[in-house]
Amino acid sequence: RHVADFQLSIASIIESSSSDCLAQDLHLQAQQLAGRLKCDSVVSAISAGPGTVNFTINRELLAKTVLQQVWKDGSEYGVKSELFSTVPRQKAVIEFSSPNIAKKFHIGHLRSTIVGNFIANLKVALGHEVVRINYLGDWGMQFGLLGVGFQSFGNKEKLKSSPLQHLFEVYVQINKAAEDEDTKKLAKDFFRKLEEHDEQTLSIWKQFRDLSIEEYIRIYKRLGVHFDEYSGESFYQEKAQEVLKMLEDKGLLQKTIKGTGIVDLSEKKDLSTVSTVMRSDGTSLYITRQFLIISFRDLAAAIDRMNKHSWDTMIYVTDKSQSNHFQHLFQILKLMGYDWAERCQHVSFGLVQGMKTRRGEVIFLEDVLNEVRSRMLQNMTSTKTTKEIQDPVETAEKVGLAALIIQDFRGLLSSDYQFSWDRALQSRGDTGVFLQYTHARLHSLEQMHGNAELTDVNVACLQEPDAISVLQHLLRYDEVLYRSSQDLQPKHIVSYLLTLSHLAAVAHKTLPVKGSAPDVAQARLCLFHAARSVLANGMKLLGITPVTQM
Repeated sequence: RHVADFQLSIASIIESSSSDCLAQDLHLQAQQLAGRLKCDSVVSAISAGPGTVNFTINRELLAKTVLQQVWKDGSEYGVKSELFSTVPRQKAVIEFSSPNIAKKFHIGHLRSTIVGNFIANLKVALGHEVVRINYLGDWGMQFGLLGVGFQSFGNKEKLKSSPLQHLFEVYVQINKAAEDEDTKKLAKDFFRKLEEHDEQTLSIWKQFRDLSIEEYIRIYKRLGVHFDEYSGESFYQEKAQEVLKMLEDKGLLQKTIKGTGIVDLSEKKDLSTVSTVMRSDGTSLYITRQFLIISFRDLAAAIDRMNKHSWDTMIYVTDKSQSNHFQHLFQILKLMGYDWAERCQHVSFGLVQGMKTRRGEVIFLEDVLNEVRSRMLQNMTSTKTTKEIQDPVETAEKVGLAALIIQDFRGLLSSDYQFSWDRALQSRGDTGVFLQYTHARLHSLEQMHGNAELTDVNVACLQEPDAISVLQHLLRYDEVLYRSSQDLQPKHIVSYLLTLSHLAAVAHKTLPVKGSAPDVAQARLCLFHAARSVLANGMKLLGITPVTQM
């Protein structure tokens, strides 16, 4: 069945209101208009449909234009489109991942990591400058407990070899004793010394932080993620005091009867919406973002980043339970006179239920990566073609990660979803495994028949409907990138790539390269090369490394 490339609705261009116009009138007008329009070198056919005029683009021109463009722009295909010509190049600061040292790296941190990485990749691809910040939970009373715990249960060798796991174990152990008055007092003393910059205490804390970051860097590398800056709450002790003074000087800080510090955010200044910023004992609140408590550190961090990076936009990537926190944070910054608060954005995401490893609950990011790798390896080993792969473990990890990312990115980010290993790792259907499989298949096709050369392609050989479907889809890639760049949702790119893979799979069946006449084989090879190139570009934006063997 022939599908037109463009369609014009008659109702949208005639003067009278649509209620006056009967369907048969519209159809008649469509036929009359179609009869008066002439084809040219671009438009090869014009026909009337029910109330529409349909245009078909010259098939050879379509094939030639798309293939040349993909070939010429390579990894920048779609990004160089005129859709982006009026978009100013900007500097963006993106805060994402942000786990707490010595605590669980839960599934929310994983989502923040892959979503933040996608947004950063997309912005960089579109020519923006990006600063990726990991804002660690590296300060607070828990370090008093951790310090005391390490003195009792710590092991220096274990701290060096697996810091994240060891600090977590120590923290769990000391927490059992945390109700004990002596322990409480020791923890308070330890943290007080930290705040007073006692050298010995600080060096213990610094070791916890440095070794944790070293291990995080190694694990993030497996995910294909990097950061330009490892910041943290510890950076903003002194600056938080300056923010407190600014709030007082501007008359924004009010005290309740109990002595708690609040900022009035209500329209009528009647305290109907307040944000608590200070405990009654005068201490700055540590971040407990769930409870609408804005710590001076968050304010200080935002101001500091503006001074340091003078960004055009700052994006925080966290789960949606923190939406109110960020709304209040931006409002207070605006009350303090920082108009750039309007250029701050919170990209929120929903909750994931049911992600467990074979050993139980997810505690460390590495648990998830190891689990996905071993499950994928098992699936690959049970299929008969896997034996020839050079590095099956590496491949299993890349394919498994693609599965995780696609399952996470298929819907709206703000929606909650139920995680399923079986569904994520299926080789058929709309999964990351299917994308990887398609990429590997197209790659081996090129390996088998030598690389395609665009110079001598006879585009008249690409007139079959299945070839045209692939070409039409490739033509739309820039629109999809544009949509994702507007709302920062990866789902547009995901559904585009899944459709591309399905269309390429059909074309692979119906348009064989092997056994075809040389110019037909060459043209088809070129088509499959273009499909693989765009598929790889899109996968990389999502944070997936395309595999060449599977």
